Amino acid sequence: MRVIAGAAKGHNLQTIEGLATRPTTDRIKETLFNIIAFDLPEASFLDLFSGSGAIGIEALSRGAAEAVFVENAAECQKVIQANLVHTKLQGRARLLQTDVLSALDRLAAEGKKFDIIFMDPPYEAGLYTSVLERIAENGSSFPFYGFHTPVPTTSPPGQSPSAVPDSISSGTPGLFRCCRVLTDPPAGKCH
Repeated sequence: MRVIAGAAKGHNLQTIEGLATRPTTDRIKETLFNIIAFDLPEASFLDLFSGSGAIGIEALSRGAAEAVFVENAAECQKVIQANLVHTKLQGRARLLQTDVLSALDRLAAEGKKFDIIFMDPPYEAGLYTSVLERIAENGSSFPFYGFHTPVPTTSPPGQSPSAVPDSISSGTPGLFRCCRVLTDPPAGKCH
C-alpha cells in the first residue's frame, strides 16, 4: 500500500499483518479522492475506523489541513503512528485511541469541527447506522452536517448502496452527502 498523490506521494505504508483489516486498494482510494477533491484543500478530516491510517494520510498528503484518526485496536494504532512518522505528516495529525462512538462524543464535547468525515466500519460489527446516528445526535457540536459536507463511506460487498438511514436524514435533502464505494470482501476486525 502506498500514498497515491500529494506531498507524500509514493511513500509505502505499513499494513497490519493477517486479516485484521481490509486495506483500501489504490483504485478505491483514487475514486474516493476524485469525489472529494474540491472539498479537501485545507479541510479538517475525520478518519473513523482508521485501520492503517491510509485514507487520512492520503487526505493529508493531498492538502487537508489536519486529520483526526480514530482507531480502537492497539496494533492498528502503532501502524498509524509509524505511517505518519514515515510520511512526515504527524504534525497535522491526531490519533484518538478509543472506539468510534466514544471518540465522537469526545470530539463533540471539545467543539471540534470537521469538513469531511470518512468511515469504513467493520461490516460484521453492524456499526454503520449507530455511528451515523451518533454523528446526528452530536449535530449541534459538529457543524459539518450542512449541505456541503461529504461523508464518504464504504458499504459491504453485495449490499446495495442505500441512502442515509431515515432516522438521521430527517427528510432534508443534502443533510448528508454520502458516497459509498464497494470494496473487497470483508476480513477485518480493527475498529
